[in-house]
Amino acid sequence: MKLKIVFKWILVIFVGVVILVPGYIKFLLPNVGSAPDLKVERTPERIARGAYLANHVTVCIDCHSKRDWSRFSGPPIAGTFGMGGDLFDQKFGFPGVYYATNITPAGLVNYTDGELFRVITTGVNREGKAMFPVMPYHYYGLMDEEDIKSIIAYIRTLQPIENEVPKSKSDFPMSFIINTIPDKAHYSKLPLKSDTVNYGKYLTTAAACLDCHTQVNHGQLIAGFEYGGGREFPFPDGSIVRSTNISSEDSTGIGGWTRERFIGSFRMHSDSTLLSIKLSPGSFNSIMPWSMYGKMTTGDLLSIFAYLKTVKPVKAKWINFTPAQQK
Repeated sequence: MKLKIVFKWILVIFVGVVILVPGYIKFLLPNVGSAPDLKVERTPERIARGAYLANHVTVCIDCHSKRDWSRFSGPPIAGTFGMGGDLFDQKFGFPGVYYATNITPAGLVNYTDGELFRVITTGVNREGKAMFPVMPYHYYGLMDEEDIKSIIAYIRTLQPIENEVPKSKSDFPMSFIINTIPDKAHYSKLPLKSDTVNYGKYLTTAAACLDCHTQVNHGQLIAGFEYGGGREFPFPDGSIVRSTNISSEDSTGIGGWTRERFIGSFRMHSDSTLLSIKLSPGSFNSIMPWSMYGKMTTGDLLSIFAYLKTVKPVKAKWINFTPAQQK
């Protein structure tokens, strides 16, 4: 009799968990707190800082604009800055259909500065809904709060563009799991530029280099392969580009690179002459927004280089580009 009672309670507890846990995830998450009550002051200095970050470090303008894929690295098309609409869906390996939102004043007309601050740093929009981290908000939530405010000040100055973007939608089970992804932000202070390695780490984090330059398995970064490259990014035509190894490994990473070679790579790939050339179908291309990262200051790039020289070496070499017909 006692055994039957024990089994009965085990069954009750099991049923309770089955019912309550999904309900908690569905209706009580995400739980990152309310949007802060703030009004960002739009000083010339703050707007300038935000413009630098949004165009050359966090590269918000890259994903939230139309990109010209007939040119190397798909530079943003003039007149589309911030209008959104870029599609990230299953053919790119995403568990759903996700659209970059319109972040011009026309698209953010209903957002307060506090709601913008929350969505950038936690991935929870003004309706309290979780966003899939196509936008790397986990990294933005590690930045200095003042830098986030500067980005907000800058995007408020963008030319308004009326562009109604479709709603993003996750496939099952991501449509259920997505509520568990957002987390409260853990802000840091911007290190002094003289603290080269930590300042470089800050910039590398803000640029979300880790995400693109690490292999993934079912959407999760593979531990132990950080910055080792090899993540695949398919193009609509079936071509595949793989991220390079930027770990400190000497032979396959950038451990043996000089400062001049590192800087030269950014300047060469963002050169206006290269970007003006129309590519023929199947030509080598890159999803990395070189035209934007390449305009970082030399000092900032050198700090990133100094930090990357300290990360764990990963010995791995990749075929960077596979044309569609050779897959």
